[in-house]
Amino acid sequence: MLSSHSLSHRPILAPSLSKFRFPNRPPTFSLSRIFEHNPRLTKSKWKISCFRHEGFSPENPKPEYIEHFLPEELVQTELYKSSAHRRDWKSTLKEAADTVSRAVGSGWTVPWTAETILQVMLLWVAAFWFIGSWMIPFAAHMAGFSKESLTFKGQALFSLVTDVTEGLAGIAILHRCLSNFHPLPSDWFKFSLRGKWLFDVALGCLLFPFVNQLSQFNLTLLPLMPSTPVTLSSVEQSILARDPVAMALYAIVVSICAPVWEEIVFRGFLLPSLTRYMPVWSAILVSSVAFALAHFNVQRMLPLIFLGMVMGVVFARSRNLLPSMLLHSLWNGFVFLDLMR
Repeated sequence: MLSSHSLSHRPILAPSLSKFRFPNRPPTFSLSRIFEHNPRLTKSKWKISCFRHEGFSPENPKPEYIEHFLPEELVQTELYKSSAHRRDWKSTLKEAADTVSRAVGSGWTVPWTAETILQVMLLWVAAFWFIGSWMIPFAAHMAGFSKESLTFKGQALFSLVTDVTEGLAGIAILHRCLSNFHPLPSDWFKFSLRGKWLFDVALGCLLFPFVNQLSQFNLTLLPLMPSTPVTLSSVEQSILARDPVAMALYAIVVSICAPVWEEIVFRGFLLPSLTRYMPVWSAILVSSVAFALAHFNVQRMLPLIFLGMVMGVVFARSRNLLPSMLLHSLWNGFVFLDLMR
C-alpha cells in the first residue's frame, strides 16, 4: 500500500491529453493553466472530480478538487465494455446450465399432481414410523418378548423383519396411490442391466472418502451436546461381539433392504415427480434434502444430502434404478466395513 507522503510527490497525469483542445498552448504543461485557458467546455463532455493530494494538509482538512472532463466517446466505450462483460457472465451461466441439463437429461412425463406426491410421501413417513415404533414392537410384545431381551442374533432378525415390513408397506402405498395412472410411462421404476452406467457408479464410489470427510465436518458444525449419552446401536454391539450370524443379518439390512426401499421412494418416485414443477437439477437437490431429513439425524445432514445428489445424478443419467441402488448399497457396505475395523 502506498503512503500519503509518496502520493503527494507523484505528478497527476491527465487521462487523455490528446482529447483536450485549447488555444495558444503554452510551452510548459500545467493543469491549472489548462483550466485557466478553458473556463468552459462543450456540453457534450462529462464532468468528474479528481482528488488533488498537493492541497491536502492537516490544517486544511477539506481536500481541494480540480475538475476535468472525460470525453463522451471514452465513457461510452467503458459502458459498452461493462455491458459486454455482463453479457459474457450471462452467457457463461447459460452454457453451464445447458451443460448440467444435458448431463442429467430432461424431465419425466408426470401424470399426477403435487397432491399425489404429497400424499405418497406423507403416507410413507407415517407407515415407516408406525411399523417401526408400534406395529412390530407390539407384535413382539404379544409374542412374549421385547427387542431389548433378545440376543444379538434375535435383535438382528428383529431389525430385518422391521425393515422388510417397512419396505413392503412403502411399495404397497406407491401401488395404491398410483393405480389410477396405470399404465405408467416406460421410464418409470425401470430396472435394467443394460446401459453405460458402470462408469457413473465407479465415479460415485470414488467420492466416498469425500462423503466421509463431509460427515466429520458436519459433526464439527453440529457436535453432540455434552449431556447427550453416547450409546452403541445394536449393529455396533453385534460387531463388537463378533457374532457372525448377527453381522450377516445386519449386512443384509443395510446393504440390500434399505437401498432398495429408499431408492424406490426417493429416486424412483419423488425425484421424477418433482420434474413436473422444476428442472431436473432442482428435483435432484430437493429429493436429496428429503432423503437426508428422512434419516432423522441432523449430525449427518450434509453427507446425506451430498450422497443423495450423487445417487440422483446417477439415476437421472441412466433412467434406471439399478445403478443408484448399487451405489447406495456400496456406500452402506463401506460404512458397515468401516465399523468393523
